[in-house]
Amino acid sequence: MRLKENFRQLLRWLTPGLGVKRWLGLVLAGITLLGVGLAYLLLDVYRTAPNTWWLPSLSYLALRFLPRTIRILIFGSIGIGLVAYGIWGVNRTLLRPFLRPGSQIVDELSQYHRRGRGPRIVVIGGGHGLSTLLRGLKAYTHNLTAIVTVADDGGSSGKLRESMGILPPGDLRNCLAALSNDETLLTQLFQYRFSGSDGLGGHSFGNLFISALSNITGSFEEAVAESGRVLSVHGRVLPSTLHNVKLVADMTLPHSAYEVRVEGESKIPAFSGRIRRVWLEPDNAPAFPPVIQAILAADVIVIGPGSLYTSILPNLLVADLLSAIEASRALKLFVCNIASQSGETDSYSCYDHLAALESHIGKNLIELVIANDCQEATLPSNTNWTEIGDELSGDRRLYTADLLDREHPWRHDSIQLAQTIMNLYFERTGPMI
Repeated sequence: MRLKENFRQLLRWLTPGLGVKRWLGLVLAGITLLGVGLAYLLLDVYRTAPNTWWLPSLSYLALRFLPRTIRILIFGSIGIGLVAYGIWGVNRTLLRPFLRPGSQIVDELSQYHRRGRGPRIVVIGGGHGLSTLLRGLKAYTHNLTAIVTVADDGGSSGKLRESMGILPPGDLRNCLAALSNDETLLTQLFQYRFSGSDGLGGHSFGNLFISALSNITGSFEEAVAESGRVLSVHGRVLPSTLHNVKLVADMTLPHSAYEVRVEGESKIPAFSGRIRRVWLEPDNAPAFPPVIQAILAADVIVIGPGSLYTSILPNLLVADLLSAIEASRALKLFVCNIASQSGETDSYSCYDHLAALESHIGKNLIELVIANDCQEATLPSNTNWTEIGDELSGDRRLYTADLLDREHPWRHDSIQLAQTIMNLYFERTGPMI
C-alpha cells in the first residue's frame, strides 16, 4: 500500500502544466547519449565478431568512422550538457514561485545561506522604531529575535486585552510584519486597520488574527509563532513575559515638585508631567524562557529605538531578562531616538535618554551608544531633534552617524541603521565569511 501511494506521488510530477516533463526529458536524453558513448566502446568487438548484418549499421550510429577521442568528446559533452541543462531547468521550475522578479537562483541561494550563518541578534524595543530596525537587519541575518513588551493597554491591543483577557498583540504584530520575507498583500492585510464606529472600528486585522489563533491553539505564544509561519518570517518575535503586567509611573506636575502616580502605558504619555521613574506591577513577573535563552546565546543585543518609558524600559524591568543581559557576552548597543516624543521625552538629549535608561537598569551595561548626527530636515511642530548633549560628547561609548530617514525625519533609516550596527559588530569580531 505504501509503495502504491509513493508511486502515485511520483506520477503527480508528470501532471500537465508543471513544466517539469520537458526538463526530465532532456535529462533522460542526456543520460541516453552518455550511455551510447559508453556503448560504442563495446562495439570494439566488431573487429573480432562475425560480420553480421546489424553490426555495420550500429557501428555507423556510434560514429565509428571518427577517431576514438573525437567520439568520446562528442557523446560525453552532449550527454553531460543535456543532463546539466535538464537539472538546471527542473530546479528553475521548482524554485520559480519563490523567486523575486529579476533575481537569480544562485544569488538567492547564496544570500539565504549567508543570512543563515549571520550573527545572532536580539533587539529590545517597540513601536515603529523596532519595526524599522528589524526591516533593515533581516537583510543581514535570519537569526533575529525581537523582544517586545506586553504592558500595552491602549488602542486595539488594549481593547482585546480588556475584552478577551489576552496579552496585547500590537507590537508583536508590527514586528512580524517587518520580519516578513516580502511585505506584500498578505502583510498589508495583517496591518490593515478597520475604520468606523462599529465593534471592529480601530482594530487591526493582525490583532484579531492573533487573538483568534490564541483561542484556537490555547496559547498566546503559539499563536504568535503560527502567525510568523503565515507571514514567512525568518526570526522570532517574543513577549518579554507571559504575565499580565501593568506599567506604572511616578510623575512630577509642571512647575511643581508634587508627584503623581499614573497607572497604564497609554495614560503615561497623555499625562501632563515629567516622568521620574517607571515600574511593572507585579514587579516579580518571570521572563518568557525562550527570551532568556535568546539573550544568553546572542552575539549582539540592541536596545531601542522606541518609546523610552513605554516600550523599551517595560522589557528591561523584567528582572530575569535584565539579569540575562548582564550575564550575556554579546555586544550591547543602545540606539537613541532621533526626535523627542511628546509627553514622554520632551526636550530630552541623547544623554538624558541614556541617563534615564541607566537609572532604571544600572550603569556600565551599555557598551556603545548610537546617535544620529544629521538634522537636515523639518520635524513636525510637536517634536524636537534629540541633541547629543554636552555630557555625552566626550564619552568613548558614543558613535554618531547620519541615520535620518528623509521621508520621515523623526525616524531612522532602516538600511543605514542596520549597516551601522553590522559595521560595529564586524569591527569587534571581523567580517562574516
